[in-house]
Amino acid sequence: MSGLEALQAVQFISVKDRHYAVIEAEEWEGLIEWLEALEDTAVFEQAMADLAASGGSPQRAGWLRWEDVRSPLALDLRSK
Repeated sequence: MSGLEALQAVQFISVKDRHYAVIEAEEWEGLIEWLEALEDTAVFEQAMADLAASGGSPQRAGWLRWEDVRSPLALDLRSK
């Protein structure tokens, strides 16, 4: 289900002069995944724009070298 479909599936109720939006948990999770994908896309597009602006140089774009971050990341993943 797309985020738009999840939003269209919202039902509204009124209780004591208050209005609430109700959505099924599965649809809510789909909406969260959709929003995360949008955020990931924005991060990727910004990274590509930075790379292009740097003339294609990852170093000038401010990217970190994999070799410099691999070990701490691997240690962090093993602890989970």
